[in-house]
Amino acid sequence: MKKLIVLLIAFVSFFASSLKNDVVLFGEYHNNSVAHWLQLELTKDLAEKTDLVLGAEMLEADNQKQINQYLKNEITQKGLDTLARLWNNYKTDYKPLVDFAKEKKFDFIATNVPRRYASLVFKKDLVALDSLSTEEKSWIAPLPIAFDVNLPGYQAMMGMQGGHAGDKMPKAQAIKDATMAYFINKNRKENSVFIHFNGTYHSDNFEGINWYLKKYNAETKIITIATVEQKDISKLEKEYYNKADFILVIDEDVTKTY
Repeated sequence: MKKLIVLLIAFVSFFASSLKNDVVLFGEYHNNSVAHWLQLELTKDLAEKTDLVLGAEMLEADNQKQINQYLKNEITQKGLDTLARLWNNYKTDYKPLVDFAKEKKFDFIATNVPRRYASLVFKKDLVALDSLSTEEKSWIAPLPIAFDVNLPGYQAMMGMQGGHAGDKMPKAQAIKDATMAYFINKNRKENSVFIHFNGTYHSDNFEGINWYLKKYNAETKIITIATVEQKDISKLEKEYYNKADFILVIDEDVTKTY
């Protein structure tokens, strides 16, 4: 297992560092301790080969100012805790990545749409975003966003709740995917790799963020990493075939962070 993990880091690092001005989408299970450890190890390894920009679903775009203040030592961790909306597992799972960016003077981009706007879409559809203020619209992808309800991932969401979920759930997902892709694309830098951390469902099967990145710039070269959990890690289960360029197969009994 350890040798496989080392090989994975080496392969992904090699391919990612050879792609200038491009993107790595690292899909995680939010509570998987091994995935979080691998994110940090891969980031450290990449940083030895190329400049990086980091970004994450777990930080929302309207908190970018506070993240920048923390990176520049203008506020402390206590200040960040007070001023920004941080996930409950931030300190154990994402703070090490933000602190690494701080140490290396890399940008760390809060890419996700503020949750309240995704909730607004779920309740009132995408058209509800049109009434937002100019400042509020600066925290989301430019409107109107493209939306393809026929993408398999969105279709699966429509099948939830006994097939009665409708299209508002995938639309709420789409505004997240589109916004993350928009801020990734907007903050890419020459001669660097943008490594982005997100729930694996946001980039699985080359959909979600990946799909929107290609909409913003068809020439973008993207590496995707997916996380799956299995009881038997010796062989990838068929349902996970072709889920990503690289697939982390992690024992389902691994320690969870929450």
